Amino acid sequence: MLLLLLGIVVLHVAALVLLFVSTIVSAWVVNPNSSSDLWTNCTTANGQSKCDPADTGVWIQAVQALMILSIIFSFLSLFLFFCQLFTLQKGGRFFLTGAFQIFASLFVMSGAIIYTVMNFEWVHESQPYGFSYILAWVAFPLAFISGLIYVILRKRE
Repeated sequence: MLLLLLGIVVLHVAALVLLFVSTIVSAWVVNPNSSSDLWTNCTTANGQSKCDPADTGVWIQAVQALMILSIIFSFLSLFLFFCQLFTLQKGGRFFLTGAFQIFASLFVMSGAIIYTVMNFEWVHESQPYGFSYILAWVAFPLAFISGLIYVILRKRE
């Protein structure tokens, strides 16, 4: 049982770290002359760098909000897990913890979908996606799986 709890915590922390990195790092769309993330769109031309803030569209603000909500819900889920670990009755399930983690996964999925669909307004279509965008998509199944495991998990002695 201890190894199962340790494994679920490691999976949860991995998803939380991926959410942090994908939200903070400026690499959602990258090429040699520009980089774009949720907060800025920077281009380099003739040796000069120009960065535009991300307040140009409602959709990018929705993606920002969804990514931040996913981090908050994932962190709250981890906190609730540790609280429930010590207060939950024997045989009880971690429903609240699992629900919060599933909400976090749905928020990151929604944010990544909106970014995928609306990205052409922010940067040119031909630019490749960066590693932060990929990390956001990897965080989605990790958070969802950990949320399902929390829902299935029963507290034992």
